[in-house]
Amino acid sequence: MNEKKKKRNKIATGISCFALWFFGTIVLILAGFFVMLYLIHKGPSPRFRDLFVASAKESSVGGVLVDLYLSPEEVDKILAQNKTQEFTEITDTSLVQIDTSLETDTGSPTVSDNPEDPDGDGITVYDVHGPTYRGKMMVVFDPSRVKVATIDHYGLSTPGKTLPEFVEMYDAVAGINGGKYDDEAGIGTGGMPEGIVFSEGKLRMGDPGSTYGVYGFTNDNVLVCGYMTAAYAQSIGVRDAVTFGPALIVNGKSAKMAGSGSGLNPRTAIGQRADGAVLLLVIEGRQTTSLGASMADLVTIMEEYGAVNAANLDGGMSSSMVYNGEEIVSSCTMRNRKIPTAFIVERRD
Repeated sequence: MNEKKKKRNKIATGISCFALWFFGTIVLILAGFFVMLYLIHKGPSPRFRDLFVASAKESSVGGVLVDLYLSPEEVDKILAQNKTQEFTEITDTSLVQIDTSLETDTGSPTVSDNPEDPDGDGITVYDVHGPTYRGKMMVVFDPSRVKVATIDHYGLSTPGKTLPEFVEMYDAVAGINGGKYDDEAGIGTGGMPEGIVFSEGKLRMGDPGSTYGVYGFTNDNVLVCGYMTAAYAQSIGVRDAVTFGPALIVNGKSAKMAGSGSGLNPRTAIGQRADGAVLLLVIEGRQTTSLGASMADLVTIMEEYGAVNAANLDGGMSSSMVYNGEEIVSSCTMRNRKIPTAFIVERRD
């Protein structure tokens, strides 16, 4: 009997020791985490602090970490020192001349006269790299193939669709995530867009007399970037567009930056060259191999690829790219986010 009692006591002691070790470790980790946050906010590097603040404030939930050590006034000052200047002009569509010679003969999809498109599918994907990021640039040579995919009905309790689901639903060959949507504290259903939504020529979201940031394509397949009323967007023939921003390049002029322009985060952007080719850019972020890109980084990449107009789209946990049934740039989460809109690339046939 005494042996059994000793055995039980030994087991209980072992469990108690493990519990003390476990909770002690958790306390040490949390203490170290908060000490690290304190050093970031109050330490010797204002530049690193500003970058952290700008990055955290762009996420759905990360901003609470900033508010632990900084006052609202301090945060506002830091954000003002790291922002992108908003354009007052909108796209001059005459600056884009669609080069129809870059389109592949649909009867011979493996033949192309375009040296950028050796396999003739009308799409080329490039790797992009920087000191803090990696991602993909997809060039779509025929802009008429790029459309806004959207769910049938909008609502705060309505579930959105993941990017792979949108690509499959529209029988598309590729896609990237799209515009702004309600996502309070990062736990939204992804079914309620914010701003404007044009899809296949129809105004699906937005009041005709209200002004929005409009980023999308006209019936002439020109990417339009700028603030305008929904009625004006209709009058110039906008067929597929969403709201997010800011604009990165308008009429060949790049946005001016204060500081880095923003923090480092996953990013999605859309642009167009003077010959009409569409640029779809997605940057991975919040990963050990890719912290993310700033707005200034997006401008630099779009400039390198010849964009005359370009705009930032929704980023963060939504950023992803699908091509030929594969997610070639993944979200920073372990699951695909549900979203209400996406830019998809139609199959050639």
